[in-house]
Amino acid sequence: CTLDSEVALRVGGDFFFDPQPGDSPVNLVLIAGGVGINPLFSILLHIADLHGNQEGKGNRHKLGTAKLYYSAKNTSELLFKKNILGLTKAFPGKITCCFHVTQQRSQICKELQPHITGK
Repeated sequence: CTLDSEVALRVGGDFFFDPQPGDSPVNLVLIAGGVGINPLFSILLHIADLHGNQEGKGNRHKLGTAKLYYSAKNTSELLFKKNILGLTKAFPGKITCCFHVTQQRSQICKELQPHITGK
């Protein structure tokens, strides 16, 4: 998004991401806190599958980017963090993440440091 961009937000309820072949590409911003990552992680896996199919099999899906913002008290409470980092490495520039911790007391491991904001 850029300054003055129009965005749509959805909080709670049943939601999904199911682009169809021929749909215009969209850029997703996914925002999660704590265990709220569960449905969004499923969406990220679906996006990764579509990107993987797109690269190898001439998939007709036109995909934009996906950026995940995920917050927890500390890095030990960031569920699926290694899987999420794996997706960012597998699809650089297409899937990115930014973790935010609010009450981290211990040192943050080097693997997570580039993706962490907060205390």
